Amino acid sequence: MAEPWFYTETVKDHFFNPRNIFKTEKEIAEYKADGVGEVGSPACGDVMKMWIKIKDDRIVECKWQTFGCASAIASTSMLSVIVTEHNGMSLDKALDIKPQDIVSRLGELPLRKFHCSVLGHRALRAAINDYFKKTKQEKRMVKDEPMQNICGVKQ
Repeated sequence: MAEPWFYTETVKDHFFNPRNIFKTEKEIAEYKADGVGEVGSPACGDVMKMWIKIKDDRIVECKWQTFGCASAIASTSMLSVIVTEHNGMSLDKALDIKPQDIVSRLGELPLRKFHCSVLGHRALRAAINDYFKKTKQEKRMVKDEPMQNICGVKQ
């Protein structure tokens, strides 16, 4: 008998059927993002990159790639849904998203996988900050404290 997964049905759904994911380099090359953010460490395997499109100060599209585990993929997929549903989330509200918000929508994550939701929310902030920089809105940028990832590498 197979061992049970320690993931909710929602986590499994977003892992096996990720939303808004880039699958090819061609898709990325042809995408005209307003902001791009990347966080993580290739040494650990958890790297998240996020591309966003903005209209009227709202996130109308959120695309991504994640190199990591099921929790990392599910967290990024869910985050992309959260910020684009209902005609897109305002940038100010998106900056207030916390890792707990992502985990709550997923139903939960194993405690040792919580860092995956932290990386997701940081990738989103990096993409929004990139947009602010490109549009000369630096005063709106939000700075995160450096964090230690699971390999101990500061980001």
